[in-house]
Amino acid sequence: MESLRMIENWPVPTAAAAVVRADGTLAGSYGPTGHRFPLASVTKPLAAYAALVAVEEGAVELDEPAGPEGSTVRHLLAHTSGLAFDEHRPVAAPGNRRLYSNAGFEVLGDHIAKATEIPFPEYLRQAVLEPLGMTATELPGSPAKDGVSTVDDLTLFAAELQAPRLLAAETLAEATSVVHPGLTGVLPGYGHQRPNDWGLGFEIRDGKSPHWTGASSSPRTFGHFGQSGTFLWVDPDARAACVTLTDRAFGPWAIDVWPTFTDAILAELQPSEPQGARTPQP
Repeated sequence: MESLRMIENWPVPTAAAAVVRADGTLAGSYGPTGHRFPLASVTKPLAAYAALVAVEEGAVELDEPAGPEGSTVRHLLAHTSGLAFDEHRPVAAPGNRRLYSNAGFEVLGDHIAKATEIPFPEYLRQAVLEPLGMTATELPGSPAKDGVSTVDDLTLFAAELQAPRLLAAETLAEATSVVHPGLTGVLPGYGHQRPNDWGLGFEIRDGKSPHWTGASSSPRTFGHFGQSGTFLWVDPDARAACVTLTDRAFGPWAIDVWPTFTDAILAELQPSEPQGARTPQP
């Protein structure tokens, strides 16, 4: 895909990207796709997927208590537990506000580790990474932000998000649908959003503006971006996903180039009208 070459002009030391079709095939890749990058918050979808496997295995339930009083596993995944961003203290009642929280994912990891009697990084490896063949990916710390991976590995995850094998399709559909609709909140780097829609560990684009995906991204687009200059989106309407990893911290440069990059990818994915095709007459 020619659009992937746009990363050559980004003000970053190293960048790699790939596009994966809904059937799991690679539409294109560019850059050092085997290079290991810190994921920052792109770790969260991986952690959330492991949590959903734990739910399907019966180790935990979405609506069992977890975190501060009144909070559940579902609240932690949907950033509605009321926990502060980076502190393990509640600042709101569960379910009332969309408070993006690293602490919430750390509490979630601890909860699953206790329920399964397996350290969360190891549970993630057994439940998600190993079955998908993601051999270059690891979690050396927080399930909120400390993952390390490659574009090659994340394309395997992007394929899974479009045709799940580790989860029931109904579970993934629930995870990528809005949980607690209508809640407002701050999308880090993009300000206050009304509403600030999320699923279970996945951000949902809907009508957010400004946003890190493209102007032509469908409202059903879901995924995550990270403060290390990384992102993964899945656009069900385009029947494709994109993984992009860099080694420059998120900032104005990313706000400037990411949406036009996504729009170029989506435009290239659109099937062109066959030459000589005519619009049917009534």
